Amino acid sequence: MDFRLTDEQKMMVEAARKVGTAYGPDYWRDLDARKAFPKEIWQAICDAGLCGVALPEEHGGSGLGMLEMALVIEALSESGGGSTLGQLYMVNPIFGGVSVSRFGTDEQKRTLLPGLVSGKINFCMALTEPDAGSNTLEMRSFASEEGDGWRLNGRKIWITAVPESTKILVIARTLKPEQVTRRTDGITMFLVDTNRPGISYTPIEKLGTNTLTSSSVFFDNVRLERSDLIGTLHKGWTELLDVLNTERIVTTAGLIGAGRMAIRIAVDYSKDRKVFGGKPIGSYQGVQFPLAQAHAALECARLMNYRAATKCDQGEAYGSDANVAKLIAAQAAHDAIEHSMQTLGGMGYAKEFHLERLWRDARLFKFAPVAEEMVLNFIAQHDLGMPRSY
Repeated sequence: MDFRLTDEQKMMVEAARKVGTAYGPDYWRDLDARKAFPKEIWQAICDAGLCGVALPEEHGGSGLGMLEMALVIEALSESGGGSTLGQLYMVNPIFGGVSVSRFGTDEQKRTLLPGLVSGKINFCMALTEPDAGSNTLEMRSFASEEGDGWRLNGRKIWITAVPESTKILVIARTLKPEQVTRRTDGITMFLVDTNRPGISYTPIEKLGTNTLTSSSVFFDNVRLERSDLIGTLHKGWTELLDVLNTERIVTTAGLIGAGRMAIRIAVDYSKDRKVFGGKPIGSYQGVQFPLAQAHAALECARLMNYRAATKCDQGEAYGSDANVAKLIAAQAAHDAIEHSMQTLGGMGYAKEFHLERLWRDARLFKFAPVAEEMVLNFIAQHDLGMPRSY
């Protein structure tokens, strides 16, 4: 495996770092306090051509791949946004870009992808339900046939960035469980206008990731047209998995950037802070070792994520690698931020040094977009060949 970046990749990373630095930690601290969507940096990302790195050239993208997207997200996240920066890519180039570019019609691609790449159209995805959680196949949202379209009824929860979105990628059942022989049949993806009559949503008060609203979304007899269908009617499960596995890659990249940012803050502080005899605290192994350990874990997650992204770009199976990378990255980022806060002592608790925001935001990703326990279930069953446990 060649670990050297191409000149083009180096240029993209540098461009991402410049954008990220222009909207650094203070920008994100202000947004977090106001619970405001990061529209300025997202527009700057789009203007710099960094939104569509993995989207088709004919629709305004760069025609590259998930590896380049991961590299860009790492640089942006490390510059100030932390793990939440990865969510911007999750809702737009993944939920919108992957679903449309891989499974949309030619008309959907022509209509939606240029707007996504330019920052004029934002997306979100409505998948998780209150009574199903990680057990997606137990979803109850149902689109019943009506003429040449459908009527959708149901409820979703923990849906990211709904108020800012133009389109919602909705996952619903179109056949009842008793109508299918396989539980994965009868699931369909639709791309619906957020302001469609019958759609309403309410925000959820939460600990962190305050710059992207989380909402409960209600679908009350919502009319779906044939043109809203994304992918294959009744056969959307495997297509959805493509969206979810690429979601893992961008989530991991954001976590790696957050962990690296935290360690950098801690290292800089430890070089200046002097106590008990005038030596900088960074000279003590009790401070060095936890940060070095966290760095080592982040680097391992980083390489696993690159392998998952490379396999994805080459058309190979990459779900296991993406899951492993996300598992280790969430743990490593959490440890990196925790140890960085401990290095700063009381100042690690202060908003001035940004670590408390990184901690609040990164904590989400130990159970989202897939919980650690579900990843371990997957590894045990699919990689180790052990019996299904749930």
